[in-house]
Amino acid sequence: MAAQGAAALSLRAVARELGMTVQALYHYFPSKGHLLTPLIVEAYEGLAAAAEAGAGHGRGSTAMLVAAEGYRGWALENVQLFHLIYGTPLPNYQAAPNGPTTSAARRISAVFHRALFDGYTADQLARADAPDLSPALRRHLESLPGQEELGVLPAPAAALFISAWGHMHGLVVLEVFGHLSFVGAGQSEIFHMAMRNLEEDIRRRVPSERKRPLAENVPQDSFVQKDH
Repeated sequence: MAAQGAAALSLRAVARELGMTVQALYHYFPSKGHLLTPLIVEAYEGLAAAAEAGAGHGRGSTAMLVAAEGYRGWALENVQLFHLIYGTPLPNYQAAPNGPTTSAARRISAVFHRALFDGYTADQLARADAPDLSPALRRHLESLPGQEELGVLPAPAAALFISAWGHMHGLVVLEVFGHLSFVGAGQSEIFHMAMRNLEEDIRRRVPSERKRPLAENVPQDSFVQKDH
């Protein structure tokens, strides 16, 4: 996969590298999909662990920034695995609904949920400044599946969450795919500046008064990103 990309991965090629017959490999992985799933899970888990390690060193408003730095660092060090989960969808591969890839992807969402919104109440997040949400979009955001241990993100906060993740992830994709090479050694500085500004903007949009933690105010269900 590192040499030719995920699309070129095949059971026959893996068997050849291992010095075994493809029939013997079928005993462990009945299909290419069965081989890809643990690789995708490994990628999501590695990315989440890197973001968690960064967030664990943050203090207060720096949590989002350091989690984002961990996310970026892992992507640059594991380019092929990053391509596997966020590159062109693999032909004929369909992740099982609510399967292991979904659970692994939700772990990443939880890291950034905490980094951005931990300590805010449900009322504060519901009053976040996210103007012009249409009724249809608001209903859709409020109906997204949840995650244990974290509270529901009200529609305004969910919209800010998606926007922030898209901003962060988009910069990482541009760098991983080589589209920011013209910036040279300043790519990390650009990313740091963008994430700092993004975090500051979101915190300006959420009312500052703090009461009880979010999880004490709402059901144990949370917005998460969709399946791979």
